[in-house]
Amino acid sequence: MTDNRVPTVKLLINGEFVESKTNEWRDIINPATQEVLARVPFATADEVNAAVASAQDAFKTWRKTPIGVRARIFLKYQQLIRENMQELAALLTAEQGKTLADAEGDVFRGLEVVEHASAIGNLQMGELANNVANDVDTYTLLQPLGVCAGITPFNFPAMIPLWMFPMAIATGNTFVLKPSEQDPMVTMRLVELALEAGIPKGVLNVVHGGPDVVNGICDHPDIKAVSFVGSTPVGTHVYNRASQAGKRVQCMMGAKNHGVVMPDANKEQTLNNLVGACFGAAGQRCMALSVVVLVGEARNWLPELARRAQLLKVSAGVEPGTDVGPLINRRALERVNGLIQQGVDEGAELVLDGRNPQVDGYENGNFVGPTLFAGVTTDMAIYKEEIFGPVLCVMQADNLDEAIDIVNANPHGNGTAIFTRSGGAAHRFQELIDVGQVGVNVPIPVPVPLFSFSGSRGSKLGDLGPYGKQVIQFYTQTKTVTSRWFDEDEVGSVNTTITLK
Repeated sequence: MTDNRVPTVKLLINGEFVESKTNEWRDIINPATQEVLARVPFATADEVNAAVASAQDAFKTWRKTPIGVRARIFLKYQQLIRENMQELAALLTAEQGKTLADAEGDVFRGLEVVEHASAIGNLQMGELANNVANDVDTYTLLQPLGVCAGITPFNFPAMIPLWMFPMAIATGNTFVLKPSEQDPMVTMRLVELALEAGIPKGVLNVVHGGPDVVNGICDHPDIKAVSFVGSTPVGTHVYNRASQAGKRVQCMMGAKNHGVVMPDANKEQTLNNLVGACFGAAGQRCMALSVVVLVGEARNWLPELARRAQLLKVSAGVEPGTDVGPLINRRALERVNGLIQQGVDEGAELVLDGRNPQVDGYENGNFVGPTLFAGVTTDMAIYKEEIFGPVLCVMQADNLDEAIDIVNANPHGNGTAIFTRSGGAAHRFQELIDVGQVGVNVPIPVPVPLFSFSGSRGSKLGDLGPYGKQVIQFYTQTKTVTSRWFDEDEVGSVNTTITLK
């Protein structure tokens, strides 16, 4: 049952925002205040099927829509996102907890992909080879697959949906989106703007829910491709289940990102970058630098690193000057606090304890302040697990090769960074490191949409990543055409074999 005093989040099916008929609902809670902002439904199987059927029907005409028409919709869409940036950021902050600056950054990184989608005319071109045999040409067409789907996480409720449905739709597919049930409000506002930009009914559909809805998407015979970003256990389940159902699947999953600090690094810039990369967004991002390896004399920088972390302001995201907002929910708070205690119990040195911070006016918030461990070893839980909170593990290495060995021994391969003034050290690092995304004096090396997000090893399942060139391959089927034409008066022979000479 729903409380009529609290707004409900709607489904989007066939161009209409509709109230779910489900009996299962979940509260959307402001993580800084515990205020119930809205209620989100867990869609029924019939509603999921209706969304897919709507997308399947819309595909018949959308796939034939001229590429220039598709591009202009996304030109309009990026304009609408820019015009509504402050509203989108405020929504995101209320339901997810990020600072307003982080929230705008969340929207902006998604906006970059929308801009990329508006260039689809240049991206979705095939290839042609003239005269591969006598009077024979061969060329390729990049054609849409059909109905595609996306399952997105709570930590980037604007950016990651915008990584998915714009590129899928721009390439001629239709889409079913399942946002995180923890913070779907900003996603739904982005969906409203997408319809305002001109996306036709049925081309974009939205269902909400938990494991049953995820499984329904993975199993549905009319869905051709599934994109997922989230935790490793769920991503592994999605990949296995959807792959077994014959779908294309891309899963971006967990991470344990290392920053390697050489003693010749620019100290001021490096320390500022480390603090921001670890504690920004309360550490709730897959590209957070949650481990720092101090090499040689750089290990003497630990006290200054701790001092800068301690100066960060912990408060609600709407408060001016806030650096670290709340965690998404109570369960996350308990988990992070539990891992901090486990780090202490296993013998790590707790240099800075961020548990139970005093946050005036927000005493019920899910807050953990910047927390810093030294003396961390690879067998500790705080190193092995993705904490997803503002907790930094500091390790030491005698030289660059030892630091590289530490990074490569970790099962994850999402991102890493080196801080140095040495071109030789940077080149050696980028060549030997077994991680998909590498930063050189850049702490969070998420590529711009001209390139593809390219995490590797335990952080990724599937060969192709989101956005960039790879996503065009993911959302299209290559069709190769070999053609030969004859003059009207030419007489052909019975032998139709084409001989390459």
